[in-house]
Amino acid sequence: MNKYFLAIDIGASSGRHMIGWLEDGKMILREIHRFDNHQLKKNGHLVWDLDHLWKGIIEGLKECKRQNMIPETVGIDTWGVDYVLLDEKGELIGDAVAYRDLRTEGMDDLISAIISEKELYEKCGIQKQSFNTIYQLMSQKEDDPEVLEKADALLMIPDYFNYRLTGVRKQEYTNATTTGLVNAGTKTWDKELISMLGLPQNLFGELSMPGTVVGSFTKEIQDEVGYCATVILPATHDTGSAFLAVPSRDENSIILSSGTWSLLGIENEEPITTEAARQENLTNEGGAWYRYRFLKNIMGLWIIQSIRRELNGTEYVEGRKSEYAGGKKYSFPDLIRLARGSEKFVADIDVNDELFLSPVSMINAIKVYCKAKNQPVPESVGEIMQTVYRGLSACYADTVKEIGKITGKEITYVNIIGGGCQDTYLNELTAKATGLPVYAGPIEGTAIGNLVVQMINAGLFKDLQDARNCIYESFEIQKYGA
Repeated sequence: MNKYFLAIDIGASSGRHMIGWLEDGKMILREIHRFDNHQLKKNGHLVWDLDHLWKGIIEGLKECKRQNMIPETVGIDTWGVDYVLLDEKGELIGDAVAYRDLRTEGMDDLISAIISEKELYEKCGIQKQSFNTIYQLMSQKEDDPEVLEKADALLMIPDYFNYRLTGVRKQEYTNATTTGLVNAGTKTWDKELISMLGLPQNLFGELSMPGTVVGSFTKEIQDEVGYCATVILPATHDTGSAFLAVPSRDENSIILSSGTWSLLGIENEEPITTEAARQENLTNEGGAWYRYRFLKNIMGLWIIQSIRRELNGTEYVEGRKSEYAGGKKYSFPDLIRLARGSEKFVADIDVNDELFLSPVSMINAIKVYCKAKNQPVPESVGEIMQTVYRGLSACYADTVKEIGKITGKEITYVNIIGGGCQDTYLNELTAKATGLPVYAGPIEGTAIGNLVVQMINAGLFKDLQDARNCIYESFEIQKYGA
């Protein structure tokens, strides 16, 4: 009888329950349940709808029972940086403000007056992004200090859902590193930094590594879903899980986890916190077994997703519909086809510009950027898409060069994993821009990496390399370029 394991993988736009098991030496996946994820406008901020996500989690657990695929263990991963606060009774205080909210504006200057960006990077090695948790917490300290004073615990989003399933609070290492408050050398909360910023020390406890058992479902959860399972920490930061799924055996290859965000980098045994790395805005995110992901966060398919929603007339949080929305509904293949048809259109955008982080209209943002840079302004859907694809592939190529220069490694090829690896046009352009072979797959990288930790814990794999060998044999990999 098969032993089943469940990865609950929640991204910025959707969540899904993926059951995994081994059969004839290969890993098999089945999607059990899928639910959407969205943000709400509440109390003047963009916030995550935690109640909706919780219902999606519970419904997926029930579906496992209905399909007679009851997992032995369950692991949850989500995006990084966002958190919740709990009071002494374990109840939520305030909302789970989303990273695309603008509350962190000006917080970088406030923190730089306390500790320079150079010193901060030397301590934590995390890429400067306006939405990092360190800036979110400083915003809360400035604007809502009574909430911080009442808080008894800080939990990242997957830590919170684990707590609701088991009644046990644990702060997982890989997600914690995205806060900008974990010391890259000691691999623990930097209490000196936390004290300098005036944040409550009691919110930062012991960090737990992937593979740690959180606990069993509470009786209440068991009664609701119809069975008991053990919750185990995967790399709860989705990028941390995704990187584990790369089947590469070449240490000079580079990894691109392609989804709403594009995470492009390599794995290191030690962090690189040099001034050169800081100037290139590269990050050292913590991984399972204390492996470091030396990478750059790139705006990624968020831009394409936003354009599609806008063209298809999806309502925004403000309750308005885009002026560009027409009668036609665009699929992603439609957008790729139109981009291919506009290959002669040339305009270059920096996809990491703050203008593209959370605009009301992504299409207008692209036009404003091009006009300000005295470039041709894209008008047709094809021209808009071609501009985005050019910007993404150029950024990938530049980042590959930056990482190769700083590490001294001669990058040999690119591994693309995650849902974005299905975008054949972007894969082709990436191969052309980097001048390197591109290997695309597996598609379900994050869920696979989540399952890898659970299966190693269960003794099905002896170590990560054993798991990667199995992944290589289990999933289709497509090659692009030379």
